[in-house]
Amino acid sequence: MPGARHRRPSRADDGTVRRGYVGKVRTIRGTLPPGSPDYVYVPVEVPPGVSEFRVSYTYDRPTVPPGTPGNALDIGLFDERGTELGGEGFRGWSGGARTEFFVRADGATPGYVPGPLREGTWHVVLGPYTVAPQGLDYELTVTLTHGEPGTTVPPVYPPTRAAGRGRAWYRGDCHLHSWHSDGRRTPAEIAALARAAGLDFVNSSDHNTHAAHAHWADAAGDDLLVLLGEEVTTRNGHVLALGTDPGTFVDWRYRARDGHWPRFARTVHRSEGLVVPAHPHATCVGCAWKFGFAQADAVEVWNGPYTPDDEVALAAWDARLVASVRQGPVDWLPAMGNSDTHRDPDVVGLPQTVVLADDLTREAILAGLRAGRAYVAESASVALDFTATDGNGERAGIGERLASAPDAPVTVRLEASGTPRCTVRLVTDQGVLFTSDPLPVTGSGVVEWRTTAAYAAYVRAELRHETAAGPVPGAPAAFTNPIFLGHRQGRGG
Repeated sequence: MPGARHRRPSRADDGTVRRGYVGKVRTIRGTLPPGSPDYVYVPVEVPPGVSEFRVSYTYDRPTVPPGTPGNALDIGLFDERGTELGGEGFRGWSGGARTEFFVRADGATPGYVPGPLREGTWHVVLGPYTVAPQGLDYELTVTLTHGEPGTTVPPVYPPTRAAGRGRAWYRGDCHLHSWHSDGRRTPAEIAALARAAGLDFVNSSDHNTHAAHAHWADAAGDDLLVLLGEEVTTRNGHVLALGTDPGTFVDWRYRARDGHWPRFARTVHRSEGLVVPAHPHATCVGCAWKFGFAQADAVEVWNGPYTPDDEVALAAWDARLVASVRQGPVDWLPAMGNSDTHRDPDVVGLPQTVVLADDLTREAILAGLRAGRAYVAESASVALDFTATDGNGERAGIGERLASAPDAPVTVRLEASGTPRCTVRLVTDQGVLFTSDPLPVTGSGVVEWRTTAAYAAYVRAELRHETAAGPVPGAPAAFTNPIFLGHRQGRGG
């Protein structure tokens, strides 16, 4: 393995059968220098008759100079089917969230996939997320237990339909982490918090594993639709595979320079899911999205409690909207907002995407998100009604197009509730063209603005909280996808 040094295990560590213990314990030590490959594969020979594969690991964390990343080592597992990119050998990934895991036919550590333990060469995969200048020393302890194999239970997945209200606005949070990756909550706990937050749907999005898919059925119900997916966590950014077919695994082991991403975007689309780059301007190592937006169906503009990188994402998204109306037949990219919750005190549903869908089904929710018939709100207490109407009474809503003549008058109307003292900003391809006085302390209000398609190719609304004096706007309580004005040039809704 280039860039890694493995030390031979001692005789006592390599395959000794201990008294009173039916199994083999092997210790593997090695060093990863700075500049190691993104993923290092440690082979482990599995003989016949193994009923459990267990791994624990440690690594050193030396002191590093200020501003220099220290050691962080992720871990996962591939079985005898191999480590080929996009292949069938994947058996689990825990990143840096756990120090040990196991796989059996009848069970596995959260994040890992139960199933047969067949004879052959398995691989523990190490992911040196960051390596200190001194290098990274690690130690793996692999325990192979022999015995009768358990029975693998066929997975049961959540239904694709809940009890909806027909064509209506449905609230969802599509970026949530359970204990199947680096979260601390079970699917049942997340579902309870989603219900308490007034949500109608959620999406399972654990890092680099689909293992949670088979554990959401009991958490779903007539009042909560559970979509299945994955947060594909690469070294050049993260992307949500949203609402994929049950059991869909999307590989993550590539960078933008490798040219593999379009292949795996097609994997998401073939499984009827959406490609949604997550927190595209986040500042953590490897978090900002570097693959471009050619394959994207939407983009996560607001991620968790609002921060400066969300403001950058909002501005960058708006710039793409301008390009979509200025450059002819260019598709526009709808915006989403999700909580990205992991553990207490992270708030499920802060923010949430509110989508107009024909019913509370997987197919209808994904169609509404793809079409951009959605707005983003900080909680279920926020409700918006945003429309544009021409002189003939023709009306368009969020994500739609009002095909008015260039100079025909258009009335833009926003009715809001749950937004006390918020300021309404109406944003067009020219920028902010209307700013209201603060709404009443009751949180409800209506604003209207008149324009034309010649003056505004689209209009979208932002509701901003109060802020200190100065030019920087307050954090949003909500924002909408655009309403397009004038005759269609691109997809435009």
